[in-house]
Amino acid sequence: MNIVAVMRLPLQQDLSGFVAMLQRLGLPHRVSVEGETQVLWAPDTLAGQVEELYRRFPDGNADFAGPMTPGMPGGPAPQPSLLFQARACKVTAAVLLLCLIVAGITGLGDNLSTLHWFTFLDFDVQGDYLYFTSLAQGLGEGQWWRLVSPMLLHFGVLHLVMNALWYWELGKRIELRQGAWMLLSLTLLFSLVSNLAQHFASGPSLFGGLSGVLYGLLGHVWLFQWLAPSRYFSLPRSVIAMMLIWLVVCLSGVVDQLGFGQIANAAHVGGLLIGCLTGLLGGWLARRKLSA
Repeated sequence: MNIVAVMRLPLQQDLSGFVAMLQRLGLPHRVSVEGETQVLWAPDTLAGQVEELYRRFPDGNADFAGPMTPGMPGGPAPQPSLLFQARACKVTAAVLLLCLIVAGITGLGDNLSTLHWFTFLDFDVQGDYLYFTSLAQGLGEGQWWRLVSPMLLHFGVLHLVMNALWYWELGKRIELRQGAWMLLSLTLLFSLVSNLAQHFASGPSLFGGLSGVLYGLLGHVWLFQWLAPSRYFSLPRSVIAMMLIWLVVCLSGVVDQLGFGQIANAAHVGGLLIGCLTGLLGGWLARRKLSA
């Protein structure tokens, strides 16, 4: 099964009703934006059904909900499997796979001999202490990957699982609406900014994880949706409130005092701020295109 472009339509064409109908029918699909065109993607085995549905119901149909015979145009399709979602959201899946691989290589932070490959600053182990090189020295030696590689590091199973679940949820939304290259660019940008923020706030230290990227993705989706609403970016207010409350709790120092380890607060704040900025910019551009 391959994912194919079923239709290419101008941005001015409102697909919200038709997309809502596909969602009610359980037909796997996604919409991306390419320049001045929006592209509707679906599995090649369902492309004919999706085309026929659009011919009959271009604006969607609130009363059209089946049931119909499977295989007939508009008939119900199985809910997309995890494998299908991973193939449709390749960057999301690839980043999570890399995190899993790095977790195995580094022993979730316990293997110092491999851990230093991915840290923001390289280090030497002398007794019970870590001695970090300077940022200028690392960059001077061509170790530019260190600016983003800490996002792949995780320290413990819970740390990895929680970050992976949130990246899967937020990353898919951005990849389905804005495309794979946009998600990859945002992920690298948010990692860069959050890592630099943490480094300049705490000095040479050991930190890692997707948390800074996640707060960037949250800020991006939140404000993009505010300016250019879409079902892909629709997040419950409770989710946004929970993430922001957790950020405040971490900033208060309560988590550190309870013995859960040090929190990279500067990375969280830096990620959220740059994510809000890209969300405002992206949402403004999308809104401007739709109103043009």
